[in-house]
Amino acid sequence: MTLQRTLVIGDIHSGLRALKDLLVRAKVTREDTLIFLGDYIDAWSDAVATVDFLLELRKTHNCIFLRGNHDELCYEWLTEGRDNPTWFMHGGRATAESYAKADDRTKKTHISFYESLKNYHLNEDNKLFLHAGFTHLKGIDHEYFTKSFYWDRTLWELALSLNPDLDKNHERYPQRLVHYEEIYIGHTPVTRMGKTTPQNGANVWNIDTGAAFKGPLTALDIHTKEFWQSDPVHTYYPGEKGRNGK
Repeated sequence: MTLQRTLVIGDIHSGLRALKDLLVRAKVTREDTLIFLGDYIDAWSDAVATVDFLLELRKTHNCIFLRGNHDELCYEWLTEGRDNPTWFMHGGRATAESYAKADDRTKKTHISFYESLKNYHLNEDNKLFLHAGFTHLKGIDHEYFTKSFYWDRTLWELALSLNPDLDKNHERYPQRLVHYEEIYIGHTPVTRMGKTTPQNGANVWNIDTGAAFKGPLTALDIHTKEFWQSDPVHTYYPGEKGRNGK
């Protein structure tokens, strides 16, 4: 009997070589569901090639692509043509240089890909997947600002600061955390905590293991919590700095 898994994959940040290695290490098959948490680009030099690969992957595999803040920044740059110095400083320059070598047809195809990204995915088991977080106490359906889905960092901050001994039924238990069985995010690298493996706080799992910096790229089985990792992504790109400073 073929085992059907749901694998959630952290922020790639143009690390295509690491992604290919990761899919091999995780022994991904066409029976698996792959949920990508966003930030497909910005850091390493393979921005265009990464999106091209994902477009091909979804033809053969069941893929769910979520929207990351870097994807939205790139989309705005591609469609509006405005320079964004802050974006350039945080990985956008490598992406812009990658797209400078792409033809118009490729750019149009990629714009369609960025437009098709989902802000969140809620599965049949009431497990929520989104790039960053949400702020409304009543959950995602009540969120005032959709940008929170790919920019918010307070959900992860809340999960980390929560007293693990506090019962869910306690009056002080954070209402944001009671609506979903589990919540899977990226966006805030766990390398900021000195970690390079998926981290859990309350019912929130953070799968961003720092691929844009000096960490690996990670895929996690949401049922068993087994995970697989590439080598540190920077080792696949010798001579490049990613988002590790100038």
